[in-house]
Amino acid sequence: MTGQTAKIASLCECGSAAVRQVNQFINHGELWWDAEFSCDGCGTHLCEYAGRGTAPDDVREALLAAHGPARLRLVPPMPSLVPALKVFREVSAVSLSQARELVENLSHDGVAGTLPEMEFLKTRLQLHGVPVDIDR
Repeated sequence: MTGQTAKIASLCECGSAAVRQVNQFINHGELWWDAEFSCDGCGTHLCEYAGRGTAPDDVREALLAAHGPARLRLVPPMPSLVPALKVFREVSAVSLSQARELVENLSHDGVAGTLPEMEFLKTRLQLHGVPVDIDR
């Protein structure tokens, strides 16, 4: 299972310093994320969220700050653009023109994101015959 974790300093309702731990991972072929909150001051420990899908910006930003981006790149030659377009439209819920832009990026500078996001895309693209690899 590919996953990443980051800890974010937070403030508890009790006024004590607390920690928010965010995680993103692949579970049974799906991209998941969760967030946990803990305060040693008052003993509060809770799961704020756990579920499938794209992580919110604050979670992604914390993971990227802690681990840096992973970059997904095309391994030439690409037989056809159609499978890659289909994957980006399905996974990212983007328009056709946005999917074309992502495929263009994939074949030049690459597409960057968190490691779990890029591993998820890599698996989906490879299942459709698109040769890709990840630079970390």
